[in-house]
Amino acid sequence: MDLFALLELINDFIWGHVAFVLIMGLGIYFSIRSRFFQIRKFPAVFISFTRFFTQRTSDPNAPGIHPLKAFFAAIGGCIGIGNVVAICTAVQLGGPGALFWTWIGGLFGMLIQYSEVYLGMLYRVKNSEGSYDGGPMYFLPAAFKKGWPAKLFCFLLCIYGVELFMFNVMADSISVNWGLDPYWVVLILLLAIIFVAVGGINRVGEVCSAIMPLFIVLYMAMGFWVLILHFKEIPAAVALIFEGAFTAQAAAGGFAGSTVMLTISMGLSRGAYSGDIGVGYTSVIHSESSTTHIQRQSALTIIGVFLDTFVICTMSIFLVLISGHWKSGMDVSLMVQEALGLHFPWMEYFMPFFLFLLGYTTILAYFVVGVKCAKFISPKWGAIVYYVYATISLPLFAFVDATEAFLIMSLCGAALLILNLLGMFLLRKKIEFGLD
Repeated sequence: MDLFALLELINDFIWGHVAFVLIMGLGIYFSIRSRFFQIRKFPAVFISFTRFFTQRTSDPNAPGIHPLKAFFAAIGGCIGIGNVVAICTAVQLGGPGALFWTWIGGLFGMLIQYSEVYLGMLYRVKNSEGSYDGGPMYFLPAAFKKGWPAKLFCFLLCIYGVELFMFNVMADSISVNWGLDPYWVVLILLLAIIFVAVGGINRVGEVCSAIMPLFIVLYMAMGFWVLILHFKEIPAAVALIFEGAFTAQAAAGGFAGSTVMLTISMGLSRGAYSGDIGVGYTSVIHSESSTTHIQRQSALTIIGVFLDTFVICTMSIFLVLISGHWKSGMDVSLMVQEALGLHFPWMEYFMPFFLFLLGYTTILAYFVVGVKCAKFISPKWGAIVYYVYATISLPLFAFVDATEAFLIMSLCGAALLILNLLGMFLLRKKIEFGLD
């Protein structure tokens, strides 16, 4: 057994057992305690979200960035290639039933992410740059009564913040579909990331605010059109999802077969990865919001998870299910492209550009969070070391198998999730659910 095969077994065990228990346990606890706030108050949360569009900062010198900039910077990291490519690996490896567990993870993950942002803002501090610093590195010391969990969190998020998987998929998609030299593609992508990332979360928020609404509208319009044309196949796809959620599925075509544990692992890990549930990144971003309404800002995460899991990820999976591409054995980066290509021309040109936009916003958002974590570890040398690490690792992992790059991200994400959820559990009495 090679190293990556062993790591895959470890990853499946952690997500299928440890992470499953933590997400379900803490998610159910928060749901019962809040009387299912994420469902009961969803209309009110949506109205609160729309009101932020008309909000103006009364004091231009007030610390922090506009709440919507924080929101779009956060979903810039959530909604991306993970929703189109990584989520398809869940179905390819775990079967259609994996989507059910992605939904479960999303439902309970809404309150986990709410709580993560709430605690991040509760313990945030003003910084010298006219904004705030917050996130798990500020509430974990209060939870564990020790300083090392904050340093461990920052170290893990520095690794996780260099988005190896996204960069790999972007570089491969552009170079293969457009016939470009992969070395030049990697170099240009790296320079484009660093150029914007040095502007911090404010600049990333501006970029994501311009790109993400366009992506959501365009992708949903094309996806809904394909689903309408294949309306008769939808009931069979729904049946596959619910049947496969609790039963092992037999091999079919390129599908390697699945156990229930593998199905749960794939659904939760890919869903948590695409939605950034429990990894702490969202808390760091939202903590820079200028608003003093902690509950209202935290509630924006419910909209973010809803769009990520129940809209974008679900759309992607239904496209590959009704088209039959989930069991074709083709590369996961091409599944949605081929499904849309059944009814739209020039997908071999459009999808690489599409994936570039998605991957670019995700990498940017994570990159600036990684820089903040590196500075937390070492204010003097942290950022420099982080830039050197990113400059070396991104090109290096651009030429390996995408599943190996994703495996590293998944394992690191699992470690972050375990650390953060334990901290949230210890501080559970500090969290209040509402829309202050």
